[in-house]
Amino acid sequence: MIDLGLLIIRIMVGIVFFYYGSQKLFGWFGGYGIKGTGGWFESVGIKPGNAIALFSGLAELVSGILFILGLFLPIAAVLITIVMLGAIVKVHGPKGFANADGGFEYNLMLIVIAIGMALIGPGAYSLHDYLNF
Repeated sequence: MIDLGLLIIRIMVGIVFFYYGSQKLFGWFGGYGIKGTGGWFESVGIKPGNAIALFSGLAELVSGILFILGLFLPIAAVLITIVMLGAIVKVHGPKGFANADGGFEYNLMLIVIAIGMALIGPGAYSLHDYLNF
């Protein structure tokens, strides 16, 4: 049951990051693509906006795919941590802890889950175990 639990966690976290990365990079799921996201980044003082949109979109997309597949979780956790720390420092941190107030609660939870999964490992239902890494 532990491996099934790890699979469920990996898939959900992976979907979240794939979703947001796809929004930033391709404008999928109601997103704004690189230019739109870059413009928003610039509007909140994150420059150069388009480059940061590209980096964060790629980091989210790649980490999401890695989480779903159960591959290279330490690398995925580092990417997630970088993007989420950026979101905390530049957007959510000043609003306090509570997510209801726009705070950093959700971002911090994603960091903790990502690091925890990297430390525990992906479980048996993963390409990591299948490929014998």
